[in-house]
Amino acid sequence: VQLQASGGGLVQAGGSLRLSCVASGDTNGDYALAWFRQAPGKEREFVAALRWGGGRYAYADSVKGRFTISRDNAKNTVYLQMSSLNPEDSSLYYCAARTRWTTYYRSATEYTSWGQGTQVTVSS
Repeated sequence: VQLQASGGGLVQAGGSLRLSCVASGDTNGDYALAWFRQAPGKEREFVAALRWGGGRYAYADSVKGRFTISRDNAKNTVYLQMSSLNPEDSSLYYCAARTRWTTYYRSATEYTSWGQGTQVTVSS
């Protein structure tokens, strides 16, 4: 599966952004779709994940209650709605996929497909 992420930008602290990730290719299956982020000099960190077949959503503690991951099956698109953004959320955001849901969904090494990244910058 190929992934194309978009929606990043510059926003003031307290603002909102919605990221999109369009999947193409072989999108049939019980995929795990996730968002990760990586700031300069830091490791890539888990943000949120969902099970394409439904019934499972997960968030990093740092974004819980502020970010929402969702999907539109008809559009093969996963969204990350981000609210109450703060400067610590500034990062390059990546969407990722693997062909089957896993209990290790927080680990970047579990994912085989990655989008190109979209930059989110939050000004104070």
